[in-house]
Amino acid sequence: MNILNYARNMYSLDTLDTRFTTSSRNPMSSGASHIESTKLSFRERSSGRTNRDGTEKNKQLPEALPSRWGTLEYYLYYLVIGTAVPLMFKAAYDISLRCTASHPNYTKYEHLLSAGWIPGHKVDNSDDQYSNFRDNVPYMFVLLVTHPILRRIYEFVTCTRKNPSVPLADSKSLYPPQASTADVRLSQRVNFDVYFSLLFVIALHGISALKVVLILYSNYYLAIKLPKEYIPSYTWVFNLAILFANELCRGYPFAAFASFVSPPGLQESSGPKNWGSLLDSYGGLIPRWEIFFKITILRLISFNMDFYWSAGRGGASPLEKKQLDSMDLSDRDRVDIPAKHQDFCFRNYLAYVLYSPLYLAGPIITFNDYISQLRYPPKSVSSSRTLLYGIRFAICLLTMEVMQHFIYAVAISKASPTWEVYTPFQLSMLGYFNLHHIWLKLLLPWRFFRLWSLIDGIDAPENVVRCMSDNYSTLAFWRGWHRSFNRWSIRYIYIPLGGSGSPGNQSMLGKSRAIVNALAVFTFVAIWHDINLRLLLWGWLITLFILPEVIAGFIFPKKRWGNSPNAYRLICGLGAVGNILMMIAANLVGFAVGIEGLQGLLEGILGTYSGK
Repeated sequence: MNILNYARNMYSLDTLDTRFTTSSRNPMSSGASHIESTKLSFRERSSGRTNRDGTEKNKQLPEALPSRWGTLEYYLYYLVIGTAVPLMFKAAYDISLRCTASHPNYTKYEHLLSAGWIPGHKVDNSDDQYSNFRDNVPYMFVLLVTHPILRRIYEFVTCTRKNPSVPLADSKSLYPPQASTADVRLSQRVNFDVYFSLLFVIALHGISALKVVLILYSNYYLAIKLPKEYIPSYTWVFNLAILFANELCRGYPFAAFASFVSPPGLQESSGPKNWGSLLDSYGGLIPRWEIFFKITILRLISFNMDFYWSAGRGGASPLEKKQLDSMDLSDRDRVDIPAKHQDFCFRNYLAYVLYSPLYLAGPIITFNDYISQLRYPPKSVSSSRTLLYGIRFAICLLTMEVMQHFIYAVAISKASPTWEVYTPFQLSMLGYFNLHHIWLKLLLPWRFFRLWSLIDGIDAPENVVRCMSDNYSTLAFWRGWHRSFNRWSIRYIYIPLGGSGSPGNQSMLGKSRAIVNALAVFTFVAIWHDINLRLLLWGWLITLFILPEVIAGFIFPKKRWGNSPNAYRLICGLGAVGNILMMIAANLVGFAVGIEGLQGLLEGILGTYSGK
């Protein structure tokens, strides 16, 4: 394989996630062929002459338009892009690295810069969320390698004990012949996941691991003991209450509890108050456990709702009804077909909720999907694809490092600088690259933990599909951003609320219902991220900014412009510009500069030419 073909395979959708190249209704084996076996050229695959599964079409799609790569129009685009993109980087570079001590803003953000590994350049590691990940990357790589090795050792030891007479070279014969291979594999993997995850959580949260397990047991008790009709409402009330309580009580410190139960007048240095502070001092590597527990709440809801829906399926097996092969299920079937009733036990629940590779940041996987992949190894996981995925992650990490050493957008924004000293173009690029930093700082942890799960044999959904600069549709961007959370929100919030109405309902009423339900989804997403007004405004702004695209789609339906494809293409282009500007504004409010910072940016951009 030459370098060009290797690069094409590395950046193919199949490498990113086989769910993009295999229909969710088709078995995963259709997308599990080795990358090296692909016979179609890149030009053939990208020209629209092949199906999603790689098979060649008999004819071109009827709505496909002739290629414009060599037209005068596109040569004009090449000129604009070739000029504008370098100027965009130059503007961000100028306000970052060309600012000396004499610059009025430099002293405001100089303290936020750290020593870097690129000679002659400091690094902007001022983002608290990403700095925690960046500073611990070496240790996490050690964990990424150690965890799968420990699992292999555990499997080797337990299989040998169960059947010592079986040759270890025959991996298919390691299980006792009288037991179901799938059930034994499930039991073996769950046992290791429980042991390792408990040790992992104790190392992360120390004594606070007891609080985590107590909440987990309470949620499990609700699902198992309540009458079936009460499970959804009680599940949502309980988990939303935990979400608010964790935030307002700041993780329930033992010192506060000791202060509450201690007799009045007891001195601070003695008695119960002192033991509370002593317990809090054993908080592990991440004492603020409640920050990372938000992703766990999604898994708690998933378990309870999957259990609730499984109870209403009756006695007939969905596998028998659909005549499906349980060893080769599609992605949708793995999610929709409920696990066996006996699978909803506390051991499996604990292994799922605390699964180490996905515990801290996801991606999110449903309980049904998790149990299915433990029983039967997903055919989408291959060593070649995982290796290419790991290389892509390394390239993204290097890109972030270079950006942090050359563009100080985060530090400048955090320092509340004097916006008037920058030109409108510089201010625009400051907001633009700040948004790209947000995109990269979330992409990297998600891809690292998904890489860990792939190495461990679990195929979680890819969280990030496209950068905002390569996506002209607000709706499409949010379907592909934090994609596993989007899939979770659709399954557990949007569809239960009614979705967009009946299938094929494209009326204004159906679209209005979809917007209202989307508002409910984004409100929950905003509260889930953080309980503050800024993120709540972000959620409402996202819903508000979806409206223009929905209304434009209703006023300018594609089918009415079949005779004027060029005019329709230009209308979509104008809408794309507005969508990207609105996405930049909403995300800067929610995750970067806030309302006040955005106001300062807009005043500088929309003021006079000099920005004053």
